[in-house]
Amino acid sequence: MTQVESREQQNPAEVLSERDRNILGFECAWWQQPGGKEEAIRQTFGLSPARYYQLLNDLIDRRAALEYDPMLVKRLLRVREERRQARQRRMSHTGIAEESPNA
Repeated sequence: MTQVESREQQNPAEVLSERDRNILGFECAWWQQPGGKEEAIRQTFGLSPARYYQLLNDLIDRRAALEYDPMLVKRLLRVREERRQARQRRMSHTGIAEESPNA
């Protein structure tokens, strides 16, 4: 029994599917394709960009993805956190977080 087979028997939910591996691979090399990323997503996966990013966000939270490509997953987690923090800063500066004047 190989190490991969052993891991699959222990916890099948933690094994990356071919699509999962393809998504991680795409994140490494999408910029090499002609056109924009959104068009490359549609052509490569047949998904809307919104659905692709949902899948990617779920994927990078999985331990199996971190084990598969730790540098990529850590970079994607860092970028996601930076964007979240930037959104929070924008929201607090625009007054969205403040109390409504009609309250």
